[in-house]
Order: sequence, then C-alpha cells, then structure tokens
Amino acid sequence: MPVRDPRKRRGGAIRRTPNLRAELRYTCARLRCCAEEAAVSEKDPYRVFVTHLFQADEDYQRVFEYLESRDNFFYANSANVAAVPTAGGPEAIKDVLREQIRPAEVVVMPIAMFESNPDLVRFQMDVAQAFKKPILGIKSFGETVAIRKDVVDRCDDIIEWNDRSLINAIKKLARGEDAAEWEVIEFDMD
Repeated sequence: MPVRDPRKRRGGAIRRTPNLRAELRYTCARLRCCAEEAAVSEKDPYRVFVTHLFQADEDYQRVFEYLESRDNFFYANSANVAAVPTAGGPEAIKDVLREQIRPAEVVVMPIAMFESNPDLVRFQMDVAQAFKKPILGIKSFGETVAIRKDVVDRCDDIIEWNDRSLINAIKKLARGEDAAEWEVIEFDMD
C-alpha cells in the first residue's frame, strides 16, 4: 500500500496549515481593527484645520483630495476659506482664524503656503500652539520650496505628499493612534 503524504488533500494540493492559521488570525485581527476604527471614525471624525489664506489654492485642495482618497477615514474640516470678514480689518481676520482653529485636533500646513504670506501662516501656527494643537507640515509638492528652520522647529511632524503618510500622521498627532499598516503580498510557493 502506498504511503500518502498527510499534508495532501484528495485533490492533490498540499495544505499549509500553519500558514493558513496565521493568515486567519491576521485576517480576523485586521477585520476587528477595521471595524472598530470605522465605528469610532464615523461617530467621532478627526477634526482637521488646514492653514489657508482665505482662498482654496492647489495645496489646500490637494490635502482634501488625499484625505478623501482613503476608505474608512472620516474627518471634519474646521477651516472655511470663504469666511473672509468684510469689516474689522486684520483683527477680524485673526478672530475668524482663531474660531476656525479652536475645534481642530490637528493643524495641517502645506509648507509652500508659508512663502505666499509668512505673517498670516505664522499667526495660524501661533494660534495652534497657543491652543496646544499639533502642527503637521507637508513638504512642498515636488519639494520645490526649501523649508525654513523656524518652520521645521514649530512643526510636530513633517511628511511628504502621500495619502497614507498624511492620514497616519493625522491619526498619530490628533489622538495618539498608532496607524501602522501592512501590505499583504500573496504569492504561490509552487
């Protein structure tokens, strides 16, 4: 009588039980994590303020394109570029910015914006620090602008333009969540 390999199924394929068990444990853990994350995020979205100059420039819009490109990430934008005060001068502008930054959990600052109006962006950074809001700097797209040392020193984190990096940094700075993600690569050993 021929000896049969106990790992072989009747169909002839070799069963890799230890890998299958590990894969199932990983999948179950990931599903629990995603379910908890989605439930928390829908009920309590991340409150984000993106620095602006009361106009939606390319970098401002790009931040929201990146945020919206990820599934199961929910955020509330506390910035309102259309809320330009018509009266009151510079002090009214500062009051509007204070009110927009106050509810945010994290302030996102595209670094290239600093060169357009350093005083207004510096004021937004001052307000964020006064309210104890972490500042997340995003390098200029294509790294066309050098980052000033005083800006680097005031940012809690500086990242590249990448949707995953942006969202992970927001999660970390806003709520201290470790948002490490792993890529699953499937391959056949045969």
